[in-house]
Amino acid sequence: MGHLMTSLPLVFDAPRRGLPPRHLADLDAAGRRAAVTELGLPAFRADQLSRHYFARLENDPEAMTDLPAAARARVRDELFPPLLSEVRHQETDSGTTRKSLWRLHDGTLVESVLMRYPATAKRPERITVCVSSQAGCGMACPFCATGQGGLKRNLSTGEIVDQVVAAARAVAHGEIAGGPGRLSNVVFMGMGEPLANYNRLVAALHRLIDPAPGGLGLSRRSITVSTVGLVPAIGRLAEESLDVTLAVSLHAPDDELRDTLVPVNTRWKVAEVLGAADAYAARTGRRYSIEYAMIRDVNDQPWRADLLGDLLAPRLAHVNLIPLNPTPGSQWDASPKRVEQEFVRRLEARGVAVTVRDTRGREIDGACGQLAAQG
Repeated sequence: MGHLMTSLPLVFDAPRRGLPPRHLADLDAAGRRAAVTELGLPAFRADQLSRHYFARLENDPEAMTDLPAAARARVRDELFPPLLSEVRHQETDSGTTRKSLWRLHDGTLVESVLMRYPATAKRPERITVCVSSQAGCGMACPFCATGQGGLKRNLSTGEIVDQVVAAARAVAHGEIAGGPGRLSNVVFMGMGEPLANYNRLVAALHRLIDPAPGGLGLSRRSITVSTVGLVPAIGRLAEESLDVTLAVSLHAPDDELRDTLVPVNTRWKVAEVLGAADAYAARTGRRYSIEYAMIRDVNDQPWRADLLGDLLAPRLAHVNLIPLNPTPGSQWDASPKRVEQEFVRRLEARGVAVTVRDTRGREIDGACGQLAAQG
């Protein structure tokens, strides 16, 4: 049972490493007005700068022609320090999937992935960015490339938001196949456990949801926060009235296996995690998603499908099965298609809604953590 080895410790508190300098995206509306006034500029400039950044997706004060030329360098230094520099990006799926590797101010590497899904008879076009909330991750899940790399540090609010703004800019400029468009969805499923960087995550969610031009004005239901199940933080998030979509990375319906696949389960068991997700659903009126990576001969047995189905049948939840994207040299492998289909059949037989994730970006190491691991 080699797969039941867990090697890394759980890390809830990020190393105290220096965050980047303050950026406009770190600040709420009152904070922006105060910052602009500190620079000796009239308060109305705060709204102007917000409009440039959130509505025009402009990050360089030199291009902000309605700003006095004499003030631009000061504004850049104090409110627009460069947060992300692109090391490289890779494209696949005929140019509709683009994965970016970013270097932060201290040399740390993080990733984001931009994906365009064409319109279907049932739903309009979606353009989604998957962003990182931490550099690395402290949750130590053994099948995850990021988890095996450990936690480097938390990202600042600005570093989180700037990944979204960079994606929105790329879409608006037509850098994704299919012509210029508008970013519609954000998922916190990149590197890191979002709820372990709680305060900065919540601040970032406000920047994404706040109406333009003070924020990106995205729909709450188009934003998904994924967690391995930090129960107290799920409770706190429910009280924020942000009403974003919750996704729980479950990966096993039984505590015995989940203790090894998702080590945080040794602290909060399956029943507690689902109880917290139920309370979130009751508070928001929104279904939550159960993320389940199908790992061959580990968590894909028919009896586990039945157990998962029985657990979820009475709940306001749907299952998102994820074909595992194995990392090179890994002992883990994806479940065969036939096994996956039987798993789906058994969930559906119990009345549980289930989708199988579109396996995008496989040839560009689309599972987060793989590009950064290569540097």
